[in-house]
Amino acid sequence: MSTPSRRAFLGLLVAIPVTGTLIRPALAEEPWIFASDGVAINGYDPVAYFTEGKPVQGSAEHAVEWKGSTWHFASAENRATFEMNADGYAPQYGGYCAYAVSQGYTAKTDPNAWTVHENKLYLNFSKGVRRRWLRDVEGHIEAADANWPSVLGA
Repeated sequence: MSTPSRRAFLGLLVAIPVTGTLIRPALAEEPWIFASDGVAINGYDPVAYFTEGKPVQGSAEHAVEWKGSTWHFASAENRATFEMNADGYAPQYGGYCAYAVSQGYTAKTDPNAWTVHENKLYLNFSKGVRRRWLRDVEGHIEAADANWPSVLGA
């Protein structure tokens, strides 16, 4: 009689991981681009960070669709510049907070908390977080690169 109960016990052990897998909720997947209401990086012009050295609000009049989000630009010229090299002007880590990505999660960004480092745009959650980011930019970039894009839940 010990053999059937042993088999039943072993069968139960095998079934538990499968059952757990089937009833576990799916992980939510973040979109590749940080966007509010479908507009990337709060509607700010990513090219302006490079050309004007400051955040500039874009306009729907100069919009383009890229990677599933709408990107706004302050001028038709900036839009054209972006279209010629979107990967070069788009913020790193899809416009999510670069410091957060370096720590293994995602966070929204403040257009005024930004850094251009080695010709790449990095956005942060706040100016306070940006100060932390600036203490070890290279180290944070290395960590963020290792975490991206897995932090999206993909």
